[in-house]
Amino acid sequence: MARKIDIVDGRAALDAVRSAEASGVKPQRADLATAVRYLLQLLDEKAPGNSVEVRVPPFGAVQVIQGPRHTRGTPPNVVEMDAATWIAVSTGTEQWADAADAGRIHASGTRADLSDVLPVRP
Repeated sequence: MARKIDIVDGRAALDAVRSAEASGVKPQRADLATAVRYLLQLLDEKAPGNSVEVRVPPFGAVQVIQGPRHTRGTPPNVVEMDAATWIAVSTGTEQWADAADAGRIHASGTRADLSDVLPVRP
């Protein structure tokens, strides 16, 4: 199992990403990776399960939401988005529906709508 990201480290990385974006500069890759993984970790804690795979390439993926367990091949319920979109929807700065309607979230499967479990409140 992957090492858990400490709340202080996760929040610091998230703050660094937000600060960089507010200044109009690209966030440091390490901060972006930690922030994404921290928010995925919070989602896993809030909605544990194995029926939906949430992917934020290249930084991480997690299986969440109670339901049928997936063990081989491509899961039937997959959600994928870039890091900026994941940070926005998981922290509540953007609504799931707005990001999905804009085409920044690729979701397939009957359980692939995460609007009921987002934001995760870091």
